Order: sequence, then C-alpha cells, then structure tokens
Amino acid sequence: MNIKELITKKRDRKALSSQEIGQLVKLVCDPEVPDYQISALLMAIFLNGMDDMEIASLTKNMAYSGEVLDFSNEPGPILDKHSTGGVGDKTSLILVPLLNELGLKIAKLSGKGLGHTGGTLDKLSVFDGFRIDLSKNEIQRQVGKIGMAITGQTEFLVPADKRIYTLRDLTCTIESIPLIASSIMSKKIACGAGHILLDVKVGSGAMFSDLEHASMLARQMVSIGTALNVPTRAVLTDMSVPLGSCIGNALEVKEAIEILKGEGDLRLRTLCFELAARAFQMVNENIEYQEIDYQINRAINSGNALNKLKVLVEAQGGNSEYIYHPERLPLALHQSSVAAPNSGYISRLDARKIGMVSMLSGAGRVKKEDILDLGAGVILEANFGQYVRTGDPLASIFASSQSKLAEAADVLQSAFEISQQAPGDLPLILKEY
Repeated sequence: MNIKELITKKRDRKALSSQEIGQLVKLVCDPEVPDYQISALLMAIFLNGMDDMEIASLTKNMAYSGEVLDFSNEPGPILDKHSTGGVGDKTSLILVPLLNELGLKIAKLSGKGLGHTGGTLDKLSVFDGFRIDLSKNEIQRQVGKIGMAITGQTEFLVPADKRIYTLRDLTCTIESIPLIASSIMSKKIACGAGHILLDVKVGSGAMFSDLEHASMLARQMVSIGTALNVPTRAVLTDMSVPLGSCIGNALEVKEAIEILKGEGDLRLRTLCFELAARAFQMVNENIEYQEIDYQINRAINSGNALNKLKVLVEAQGGNSEYIYHPERLPLALHQSSVAAPNSGYISRLDARKIGMVSMLSGAGRVKKEDILDLGAGVILEANFGQYVRTGDPLASIFASSQSKLAEAADVLQSAFEISQQAPGDLPLILKEY
C-alpha cells in the first residue's frame, strides 16, 4: 500500500493490518514522503482511533525502526520506569539509584522539559559535564558495568517516533491516546526493557487532568506490554498539587538528594518508596511487602542509595560534588516571596500555575531552543492543607532577571486559595493496572 491508500483506509475508519502498519512506519522514516501526508494520517488516527492490535503493531514497528538495545547477555532483568510528566516530578533522580541499590538494572531514555513540566535531562545537566547523548554501545556498556544509565533519545533509536512526535506537536494531535501510548512504549521496548513501571500523572499539572482519560492511557500501555510479552504495571498518581516543595532544576536536584538521605517532603518520599516497592515486586514476585520495605529503608539509611547517584553522575562524566554539598548548587540571583493575604487553610495549590511560575522564572522553556537558568524556580514555603496566618510566606521565586521575577510573581499569587475550613486529604495513588 502507498501512503494515500493508508490515509484513505484510516479516514474511512478501517483497521490497518500488521503488514500495513509495518509499511506505514517505513513510510514515516522515508524523508521522501512529505510531512503533509504523514500529518494527514496522524489526524485520521486522532479522529478515528486504533484498536489494540493496531496499537501493539504500531508500537513494535516503531521500536524496531532504528537501533534496539540488546541486554540478552546481561544477568538479571532490565527495568524501565516512565512518568508521564508533572510539576516538581524528580522521581527518576531518586528511583534509578535506589532501585539499582536494590539490585535492579535500569536503562532509561529521558527527555527535556517544555512548558509547565520539567525534564529529567535538564535536572541532570546541573551536574557539570553530565552526558545525555550516550550511544547504543555506551548505554549497553554502562548498564553492564554499573547497572544503570539515563540518557536522551539518539537519532538512531526509534527514528519513527521522532518524526511522528514532531508532527503531532505541529498538527494538534498530541492528545491521541494510541499515539501517546505507542510513543512511550516504543522507546521502552527499544531500550531493551524486560519490565516496565509506568507512573501516569492525573491532575491540573499533568497531561490529563481527569481520571477517565489517564486510565485509558494506562490501560492501553499495559495492554501493549502484555501483547509484546513485556510485563508492564501502571500506577495512576495525583498531580493536582506539585510533587514536593521545589520546582526548578537545581532546586529539584537538592530535594532529590534530601529524599535519598531519608529526609525531605513526606508526600514525595512516600511516592518514591511506593513506586520502588512495586518495581521491586515486578521482578521478585514472591517477596513479602515487609521485606521490600526493610530493603528500601536499609538502602536509604545506609547512604548506599545516595552513593549510587554519585556513581551514575560520574559514569556519565558529571561533576558529583553537589551530591554531598547540595548547598553549592546554583541559585538564581533575583528573589521574591509571596505572602498569605489572609489566615486560613491552603485549600487549593494549582500545580499547573506553579509550573508556569517556574517556567516564567527561567527554569523552563516556552520554545525548545530556549536556554534555561538552572538555578531558577520556586520553593513552596507552605503546602496544600497547611494553616497559614496573614503575612506568612507561601512561596519564594528565584528568577534569572528582574522582569522574569515580576512576571512570575503575578501568576504565583493566583495559584493559592485560602479557606476557613481545612480541605480533605489528597490521595496519592488513585488507581493501578
């Protein structure tokens, strides 16, 4: 089939065969096929959807559209953890070294932040010299040597996804669940994952603010894993409020270090330990939860999990001095605080608006080519449900310029609502598949 026949078939709400989807992915990788035809096909998928067979086939063909990591000679399972993104989400910085200390091997492709959500690679770039462009062979060697790697997507890994993702952004088809699910899972398969743990965020600071659509995405990705014989587990977690108290690259690195010391924000620490337990249980099915809890706490309390972060940073060329001297992390020069206008309980703390404040301060990108101030961001001085008095500090902003500081401060005040009644608790884990 040529590209026009494939467009017509999806336009007419017909399912594509595995062979046709294989042809589709080859055409996506062919630079001679114009963007407007691939875009037409993406819009047909967005409007008419795909069935489970189509999505699994699309994922597999995308995964094998370029190089694929091979860990068949490595003893023990390879795990990949993925978060759909949120505000203050620094869980990968915590989970990768923690899980490695628990005996798991992790090969992880991560991305940079855009808009109100941050990116793991931006946070890791705080460590001067840290390489985010490891080749296939370098990833395989590093995982073989130290059991973990976090790097960016190379041009040779999943090239079909790279083109599709760019065109989804340009054609307003980003929200298509078949395209989201196949994009995420194809990168996991190409990375050689034998087990996949998915953290699907739900709330104002996430891709999906409603549980229904987030659940559809989670179920779809688990279905893909099942179809491709890769054990996959999805956990839906709350992103209606920021995760932790720090939003911004160096600020989040500092908070991740605190968690690896057994300190820091309780909600963030709880989530990381819950995800770590589920990942550990995926590869050790018969282990009791009490034993998992004991091993996680031993990894933290011994300092070994923190040291594993040092091992990772140094393996990829980064300067690890901040790990044991987080007070030396960069901090943007311009600072301002927002105070409570009246006494009461913080009944709303809008994650998306806090993410926007961080972006406006210089910590995030409006456009992909924007240069970040790694020391910019927001520190929450008070959190959801907390009682504050008039004049108490709610948050501090650190910005790369006075103009950015003023713009960010205007948005920050509206992220908080203060009521006379205490709000109910926010559940952290909403659903599992």
